[in-house]
Amino acid sequence: MDFVFFLNSILFGISLAMDAFSVSIANGLTNKCMVKRTMCLISGTFAFFQALMPMLGWVCVHYLVQFFNEVQKFIPYIALVILAFIGIKMIVDCVKNSEDSQSCKKLTFVALVVQAIATSIDALSVGLTTANYDVVMAIVSALIIAVVTFGICLFGVWLGKTFGAKFKWSGILGGVILILIGVEIFLTGIL
Repeated sequence: MDFVFFLNSILFGISLAMDAFSVSIANGLTNKCMVKRTMCLISGTFAFFQALMPMLGWVCVHYLVQFFNEVQKFIPYIALVILAFIGIKMIVDCVKNSEDSQSCKKLTFVALVVQAIATSIDALSVGLTTANYDVVMAIVSALIIAVVTFGICLFGVWLGKTFGAKFKWSGILGGVILILIGVEIFLTGIL
C-alpha cells in the first residue's frame, strides 16, 4: 500500500459519496429537529453501505463473476425506482402535513437503509476496479471510503438541517432531490 493507493481510495470515497451527500441534505431538509446522534446515524449508515458495496463488488469479481454481470444491468433501474418512491413519498407527506408536524418528522431506520442501499448500489462496480487488490487492500480501501463518506454525509445532513429550518416547503425540495438523484443514476447507468 502506497500513496497512490490511499489517494485512489480517498477519491473513490469522494466520488461515491456524492449521491449519499445529496440524500443527506434531503434528510436534513425534512427534519429540522434532528439531533447529533441521528445525524451520525444517517452518516454512519451511508458510510457502512458505501464501504460494503465495493467489498461485495470485489467478492463478486473474485468469486461470482457471472452473477455480478447479471445483476449489474439492473442497478440503474433499482436505484431509480427506490429513490423515486422515497422522493415522491417525501413530497406527498410534506404537502399533506402541516408545518408543525413536518418540521420534526422522524426518518425511520428502514427508510434510511433503503436510501443507503439505493445510493450505494452503483458502488458495486468499484469492485471491478479494485479486482487486483488483495483482501487486506480491499478492506482498507473500503474503510477509507467509509470514513470519507461519513464526513461528507455528516456535512450534508448539517447543511440540509440548517437551510431546511429556513424554508417552509423544504420537504418538497428534499423529495425532488431524491428523484433527481434516481434519474441521474439511471441515466448514467444506461448511457
